[in-house]
Amino acid sequence: MTLTDIIMYMAIAGVLWTSMVYFLWQKSKNILITFLQSFCGALFIFSGWVKAIDPLGTAYKMEQYFAEFKVTFSQTSLSSLADIFPVMAEYAIVFAVIMIVLEIVLGIMLLFGIYQKITAWSFFLLILFFTFLTGFTYLTGYVPEGVNFFSFSQWGDYVETNMKVTDCGCFGDFIKLKPKVSFLKDIFLLVPAILFIVFNKSLFTLFTPVTRNSILAISLAGFTFYSFSNFVWDLPHTDFRPFKIGNNIREMKKSEKEAAAAVKIVAYKMTNLKTGEIVEVPFDTYMLEYSKYPTSEWKLEQMKSEPAIEKTKVSDFEVADIDGNDKTEDILNYPGFSFMIIAYKLNESVVNTTRIQRDSVFVLDSVLVGKTYQYNNVFDRIVEKTIPVKTYSWKENYVASWKNDLLPVLNPLLKENIKVFAITKYTDKQMITDFQKSLKVDFPIYMADDILLKTIVRSNPGVVLLKDGKVISNWHINQLPDAKELINLFDLKK
Repeated sequence: MTLTDIIMYMAIAGVLWTSMVYFLWQKSKNILITFLQSFCGALFIFSGWVKAIDPLGTAYKMEQYFAEFKVTFSQTSLSSLADIFPVMAEYAIVFAVIMIVLEIVLGIMLLFGIYQKITAWSFFLLILFFTFLTGFTYLTGYVPEGVNFFSFSQWGDYVETNMKVTDCGCFGDFIKLKPKVSFLKDIFLLVPAILFIVFNKSLFTLFTPVTRNSILAISLAGFTFYSFSNFVWDLPHTDFRPFKIGNNIREMKKSEKEAAAAVKIVAYKMTNLKTGEIVEVPFDTYMLEYSKYPTSEWKLEQMKSEPAIEKTKVSDFEVADIDGNDKTEDILNYPGFSFMIIAYKLNESVVNTTRIQRDSVFVLDSVLVGKTYQYNNVFDRIVEKTIPVKTYSWKENYVASWKNDLLPVLNPLLKENIKVFAITKYTDKQMITDFQKSLKVDFPIYMADDILLKTIVRSNPGVVLLKDGKVISNWHINQLPDAKELINLFDLKK
């Protein structure tokens, strides 16, 4: 599905609701405002709902924004604000749920005309907030590596790889929009947002105040509960991500790699360094006439064909052990069942201390015995060195989830010679070994990119059952069956 499809469906919904308001309830005051009110209400409900299915996805996206804002503001006169963003990142899931529920409820308030003035201003402010996020995402494409966003004079040409946050997450993982498209979408939505404020009295209202307030209260409570149910107690009931049940990671990774390799240069876009003239020449023509466009006078940009298969996060599935040895192929080519534990962070805290290490220093002494020198190591002195020491600890509730929910299931599987391994984010080797010793973990813990791990399963820890590279099933830590049930359910001993 594309953004055009979504707009078309929302427009149809808007027309239908407008017709009901106009003909059935006869509450329309201005047919254009009524349609815009219906269209925007339907759009907000839909975009909020697809995010409510997977609130953690929105939270992870907000963490990316907070991290980038910290870096951006720390290099400016507003550096005092930079320290706020790591704190906000700690509560990203709270912000995510509030924003998601607010978006859905605002859509419902538009459809029923609940508190028109409050709704109009809330809609405007939320669109303004979205425009800021999508605008920041898109405009960072003009900011070269090493240049601060606010150093406008140093901006260059748009380069997609300059962007630190590659998409806004407007529709969660349901559909990925190009940053420019997202930005223009929000610019467009500012138009009805302003109209709702200016023509506030033209907004329609349905039903009695008691009915409207009841709809508002039920919606607020219902969608808050719904959002929490999709990450606190269980995985999202609908999976829009590429690691969903039934997908073969190995085959998808191979196909995406082959598609990327098959991409061809179809043309060259050239900009004259003196005049600014832009010329686009087909590849074959350029190869015959390249002498007309010396690189000293023209800046060249390759125009490539679109890959037959769009790249997903599956292409980034790369796993290594704590010594840096690649384990990707071992995992994806393993023919039997294997349980992959995803723990994108171990919820650790670290205390940096030092210890004194005393070493004896010996010198080489020579003694002439007869006509031969004999050499001996002779004690000289003791020297002291300061050695940095890291001491790791883990949050009690996180350790409890491993000890009480995870290990009692996995340890019996290990005794049945069923393969089990875990993957966490790239981190210090000592932290992983300390974690294994502390919890008496008897299976290996590998490392991978944390964004990849967050994409694989929306639980920390979460469990994925693989067979020959294919995702057979996955579980939230709170929904993991016991070992006996797993063995019987999937015939793991076969």
